[in-house]
Amino acid sequence: MSDLTLYSMPSSGNSYKVRLLLALLGRDYRHVPCETQSAELEQARAAGHLPLGKLPALHLGDGTILSESNAILWYLGSSTDWVPGDPLTQAQMLGWMFFEQNRHEPVVAVRASLNSYPHLKGQATPEVMAQLLKEGHGLLQLMEDHLQGRAWFAGKAPSLADIALNAYTHTVGDRGGFEMDRFAAINDWCARMAARPGYEGVFDHG
Repeated sequence: MSDLTLYSMPSSGNSYKVRLLLALLGRDYRHVPCETQSAELEQARAAGHLPLGKLPALHLGDGTILSESNAILWYLGSSTDWVPGDPLTQAQMLGWMFFEQNRHEPVVAVRASLNSYPHLKGQATPEVMAQLLKEGHGLLQLMEDHLQGRAWFAGKAPSLADIALNAYTHTVGDRGGFEMDRFAAINDWCARMAARPGYEGVFDHG
């Protein structure tokens, strides 16, 4: 039996990135799905299973609970090939992980959420959606430009940066309505990620 228990939202990219790394590493864990607005989510909060009040949360065998998706990635990946060994490439990896949470997720993921969850439809005004689309295309272009002549975001091998950025990007066309035919390098990168042994998409694990 695994000593890891993951509370995660099945449809959330932030939760998915942790499930993805666990799948790529072949790590066993117990999954407690807590979809948005579900009774399971409220029960997890009431029971103290989500110290910061949000998902994902990784429970370790000694009772420690880790929050924040990219911090969990760092914990799980720190002694694996998903973290580069040299300090410079490590810093580049972290830079893209900060970019993902501070710039990419608040725009790309927000538009996908407004486009996908019925309870958020009231916030999805034409003005808001148009602005998010414009900003999101700009952020995707930054990623596209960086990937010119590169296979991965930091160094010559896939890293946690690729897992973090893949989380929302691999469904951004369908869920967010972004024009992904404009971003050939991103599409090729997504295909490389999907070809990694153990890879699973956001909806491949319940």
